[in-house]
Parts: sequence; C-alpha cells; structure tokens
Amino acid sequence: MANHKSALKRIRSNEAKRLTNKYQHKTTRNAIKKLRELTDKKEAETMFPSVVSMLDRLAKKNVIHANKAANLKSGLAKFVAAL
Repeated sequence: MANHKSALKRIRSNEAKRLTNKYQHKTTRNAIKKLRELTDKKEAETMFPSVVSMLDRLAKKNVIHANKAANLKSGLAKFVAAL
C-alpha cells in the first residue's frame, strides 16, 4: 500500500478520473449506436454533430486514440450521407 500522502491522493484522483472516463466513453458508445439505428436523414444530421463532439472530447482526453475517433467519425459521416 502507498506510504506517502501524495500517493494516497493520486490513488483517489485516479479512481475519480477512471469513473468519469468510463461514464463518458459508455455514453458516447450508446450515442453512436443510437445514431446508427436511425433511418430518418434529418434526425441523423441533427444528431451527428453532437456525436462528433463527444468523440473529439474523448480523443482530446486520451480516453480513445485520435485515429480511432477519426475512423469512427468518418464511418458515421458516410452512414449519414448514405441515408
């Protein structure tokens, strides 16, 4: 177990960050699934920017890799355009 006060604080803050990242990642994945289930082009076009924003945020915080975010955005853009 950690002996230093700073190490104990680091453990607490890491756990808090882990839970926040987990929540945001799961929320983004659910948003992507909802977007892919849509059949109405107008609705998909209104939802697309918010999903892209969520992906950018995750990539910026290094929750997911920047290339993964780019690949997901590209695939979603193709999906929305094809509707």
